[in-house]
Amino acid sequence: MFKSIRILLAMGLVLLLVISCSKSSSGPKEEPPAIPPASSFIMDFSDFTGPDTTGMMPESGIPNEFILTYQNWGWAYTNVVVWNTVLTVTLVVPVAAFLESFKHEPSQQSNGKWLWSYSFTALNSSYTAKLYGSVSNDGTEWEMYITKEGVYEDFLWYEGGADLPRTHGIWTVYANPDNATPFLSIEWNRDVNVGTADITYTNITPSVQNNGDYISYGLVGDATYDTFYQIYQKGEDHLVEIEWNRQIMYGRIKDLIHFEDEEWHCWDEHLEDIDCPN
Repeated sequence: MFKSIRILLAMGLVLLLVISCSKSSSGPKEEPPAIPPASSFIMDFSDFTGPDTTGMMPESGIPNEFILTYQNWGWAYTNVVVWNTVLTVTLVVPVAAFLESFKHEPSQQSNGKWLWSYSFTALNSSYTAKLYGSVSNDGTEWEMYITKEGVYEDFLWYEGGADLPRTHGIWTVYANPDNATPFLSIEWNRDVNVGTADITYTNITPSVQNNGDYISYGLVGDATYDTFYQIYQKGEDHLVEIEWNRQIMYGRIKDLIHFEDEEWHCWDEHLEDIDCPN
């Protein structure tokens, strides 16, 4: 009898040890990866939204000779607005899907990935999005699938990766559901400690004349010109450099082909042409 009791006690002790080990080995609850910031996907064009900021539109009644005093800023605006127009049209759905993702909580899937699933609206139409995120020692990986009911389903519109501190990453954006070829590469960097950041859109569409064209935007630590664009047309080897102060709005532009020199051409806080300071 005592032998049986000892056996039962021993079995109970083993069972308690198994349960205890099981609980301790489970560890802390796994957390979902942090989505890369909105600035990793969306370039800021807000300082060059329209020429009305100069009061030089035709309906303003400003004489033509006065309009000509805005040539330097106007040429910067012209170069930026070309990219802004193209990207606004082509990225409206994927941008809307990306911005909506921050409003939702994910659920972990059986394969270990995390899924953000939600509906959103763009171009007066309804869509559903599935954003998958996963974590590895090298960083995070992302895939965005978008569905428009009755038109297309689970189209992989973009995918990418980022390092764990979210200081660097790359996205690949595909053209559209009717043409799933690579369209745009987005590379981004940021340093939240010093407030610097940059993002570059590069045309990667295969076998087109504009393949290799890019626009870069960045925030830098320079107190005089704290923001920049670099716009490059590969076919003509044409580089336009733009720098300005976001607070006061004075700036400068360099364009060898347009100005036929390698000098900076400046504008003041009213966007009017001035001689560049030494």
